[in-house]
Amino acid sequence: MSEPDSSQTEFWNKRWNGGKTPWDLGGVPPSLMCFLSRTRTPTRVLIPGCGSGYEVRAFHEAGYDVTAIEFSAPAVARARQVLGSLGNKVILGDFFKHDFDQRRYGLIYERGFLCSLPPARWSVYVSRMTNLLATNGRLVGLFLYGQEIEPPPFPMTKKTAAGLLGHSFQLRHTESVAGSVPVYQGLEHWQEWERLSTTN
Repeated sequence: MSEPDSSQTEFWNKRWNGGKTPWDLGGVPPSLMCFLSRTRTPTRVLIPGCGSGYEVRAFHEAGYDVTAIEFSAPAVARARQVLGSLGNKVILGDFFKHDFDQRRYGLIYERGFLCSLPPARWSVYVSRMTNLLATNGRLVGLFLYGQEIEPPPFPMTKKTAAGLLGHSFQLRHTESVAGSVPVYQGLEHWQEWERLSTTN
């Protein structure tokens, strides 16, 4: 039997249940803490594919109205263990199918979600992000660029990112990240993409 691809719940359940989570930083990325320290206008934020959910607490403590979603039950169990009383902010559900009740978000946080998806799913990702973000809302976080011999993760190139995101977003800020987990080492870039007021 072939292993399910990384867009399927079973792929991630197997890894969480087996303790094989090399992407798990064990805490909040310094790049996010820097972003929160220089951003003084908290808004409604969504965290798709939240994993262990460390960032939920960081956003909450910075004054954001935060919601996270994850489709792997073992990951949600871990996040709720990590978050304690904030665990109710984590939804067990499929980001691409969940009914967010017509909510729009001022911010969507990315870390490890896009690169976990096979490239054939990337256009669906962009469409969903565009629909969930308010006009001039931002898609911010850690995006992977480079090459990976045995994906996932699936990094992008600058050309791929421009073609994928450039029709609906404008890149407002980008910087490389020095420290990361080994599986992402040398690949992560902190980026802030602003949703355009009109999209094609």
